Amino acid sequence: MRSKKISLYTATSIVVANMIGTGVFTSLGYQVIDIKSVFPLLTLWVVGGITALCGALTYGELAASLPRSGGEYNFLREIYHPSIGFVSGWVSATVGFAAPTALAAMALGKYAESVLPQLNATYLAAIVVVGLTILHAGNKNFGSKFQNMFTTVKVILIFLFIGAGFFIEIPQSITILPQPGDFEMLLSPAFAVSLIYVSYAYTGWNAAAYISSEMENPKKNVPLALFQGTLLVMVLYVLLNFIFLYTASMSSLEGQVEIGYISAIQIFGETGGKLMGITISLLLISTVSAMVFAGPRVMQVMGEDISFFRFLSKTKNDIPRNAIIFQSVLTLLFIFSSSFDQALTFAGFTLSLNTFLTVAGVFVLRIKKPDLARPFKVPGYPITPLIFLILVGWTLIFILRDKPTESLIGLATVSAGFLIYFLIVRNKKSD
Repeated sequence: MRSKKISLYTATSIVVANMIGTGVFTSLGYQVIDIKSVFPLLTLWVVGGITALCGALTYGELAASLPRSGGEYNFLREIYHPSIGFVSGWVSATVGFAAPTALAAMALGKYAESVLPQLNATYLAAIVVVGLTILHAGNKNFGSKFQNMFTTVKVILIFLFIGAGFFIEIPQSITILPQPGDFEMLLSPAFAVSLIYVSYAYTGWNAAAYISSEMENPKKNVPLALFQGTLLVMVLYVLLNFIFLYTASMSSLEGQVEIGYISAIQIFGETGGKLMGITISLLLISTVSAMVFAGPRVMQVMGEDISFFRFLSKTKNDIPRNAIIFQSVLTLLFIFSSSFDQALTFAGFTLSLNTFLTVAGVFVLRIKKPDLARPFKVPGYPITPLIFLILVGWTLIFILRDKPTESLIGLATVSAGFLIYFLIVRNKKSD
């Protein structure tokens, strides 16, 4: 018996949960190192949100036109060439989900360890990944309910956190209005590099595209899930970062990972802050869960198309168990081998390359297949995808210049994907 299709609510929950996690609770600490004014700091999150919305609307057209699970792998193999699709799937499998899942689990462990020093952040992160792997490999319907519950609770608690922040007794003396030099800062390398942290925080706006085949009415619901999930997160991100800056000094946030915990201590006191730190740690379970749920669907579709990876396509009760286990093994490797900031920059750069090529594909697909049925068309075409491409391209250029090591590792990952395709996959056609 086939399991129940994924609803619009669940798909939106997966989009929201994929985004709200590591990035927003950790990024500000790296941004305030080079940017010391509130206006450009909040502008980062607005620009990142606009970029994500433009990307989500563009993905909506691609998902409605090419309604199959797999995300970028499915889009790029149809738009460009199977080799491009394979490399995109390779990036999603090795970096796109495994690295962000590891980062979310590592942040969870850091928050828990800051409150309870007797805990080991690394081992706790690994335990959470293994537990959620068992959960999602066992029952999809139960996994969906778990995802909905945790995401709903997460959003409610974040709104409560934001609301409480406005009533702090001694807030920071800040203004959201532009100060002298702020507009120059918006065009600076520091702003562009900080956008990679923001773009990472918004990573996940495309999550519903990975589960298209398993959704109810995907041609309608995938674009809706992408848009409404991204819009909600954009509002939460801007408000949440304002509260961080309103409640804690920039000097106390600088270079720190546990931003939410530092802010919570200012709002609720030492005891309340520790309770909130544990709460944030628990909320990150939703982020890890969403990635464990969505990511393996890319590898599943790759396995359906490529005989060499056939083992990843095997399912039981519509659950790609082998793919789930494979992704979780990669996640554990990241947890035990990478530092947080290196993994974040590397993942952000590589994923931005992937989404850049995919959004550009909407132009190619309209030229190659003008008569293809498009139940949803990106509003504002061609301006909407161009905004995404300009902003992401600008960020990538500065990352290549200012973070060469992480950028080269990302490019090496892409090159390895091409090498595997031409040496192994091309000679092993699907049966």
